[in-house]
Amino acid sequence: MLYLLLYPLRDYFGPFRLFGYITFRSAYAVVAAILVVMIFGRRFIRFMQERSIGQRIRDEVPESHRKKAGTPSMGGLMILAAILIAALLFCDLTNPNILILLSATLWFGVLGAYDDYVKIYKGKPRGLSIRTKLIWQLLYGISLGLFLYFLGPQDYITRTNLIFIKNYIINLGVLYPLFVTLVVVGSSNGVNLTDGLDGLAIGLIAIAALAYSGLAYAAGHIVISNYLDVIFIKNGGEVTVFCASILGASLGFLWYNTYPAQVFMGDTGALSLGAIIGTAAILIKQEILLIIVGGVFVVEVLSVILQVVYFRKTGGRRLFRMAPIHHHFELKGLMEPKVVVRFWIIGIILLMIALSTLKIR
Repeated sequence: MLYLLLYPLRDYFGPFRLFGYITFRSAYAVVAAILVVMIFGRRFIRFMQERSIGQRIRDEVPESHRKKAGTPSMGGLMILAAILIAALLFCDLTNPNILILLSATLWFGVLGAYDDYVKIYKGKPRGLSIRTKLIWQLLYGISLGLFLYFLGPQDYITRTNLIFIKNYIINLGVLYPLFVTLVVVGSSNGVNLTDGLDGLAIGLIAIAALAYSGLAYAAGHIVISNYLDVIFIKNGGEVTVFCASILGASLGFLWYNTYPAQVFMGDTGALSLGAIIGTAAILIKQEILLIIVGGVFVVEVLSVILQVVYFRKTGGRRLFRMAPIHHHFELKGLMEPKVVVRFWIIGIILLMIALSTLKIR
């Protein structure tokens, strides 16, 4: 909004030229998102507490989590509001990539909010059924895949960058819509499964947002993209500003969500943030790199799959003490904050590895 309003006036007032720089708008998107959460966060928490809108604890979580019952939930509303406000202020709202990211934010935000509503007001700690959530996730993923396949830039839309291999880009062809669906649904559920400890998921989202803000800037800059041998995405640099909004909102929310959490983001935040990161990866053609950037999310999902398969194959034996794997480490005696910080450290290491792959070819 500010870009569209002020940048055209740059000839009348020189400082407005700053809005033409992605780095400038990204920096202030981070600041704006942080401020939105910090200013309204305490009021939001108090509002939820006064109305007893709190977390219901499921039976299968570690006993130490019982004390978290009643902690205000649906904090994802704070996160999404901050992202939307910062994006609306500093993004180019005529950019198709931004419109797609906004659609993912709203679609999965509504889905997650309704899931949280069912948990809180319908007395169902599990919320919507897995099948119901998956149907709505698949519907968006397939719709986005088909939209990009038929209406996206035909010179590169079905292609994606590979890691460790130079001068080779894979073309997925007619399989591209299915690939898009897998990325969006997988990233959404990966973050949702990881959101089980105070500050864990939101800290990792901040790391992923930082990574993709840098990757988007490189993809949208023709000189840098040619130097790094990645697909050049026309207008892709604008994704940087949106990812910066996610980074700011995540850092602001972490202020309240770090141990002991004053508020949980719920599925409102987890489902939508995962989907947004996945969508950003799709738009800048760095989907495969998401496996490394979001490596912790991948491991969390795999731990659940392995636990279920092993349990069925062995007639009731468990591979982990509890899945997702962060609960396994809790039950081994590690304190919750230690598990969270160690997973953050792993996330930072994976971030550096992911960025290094741009030159290791």
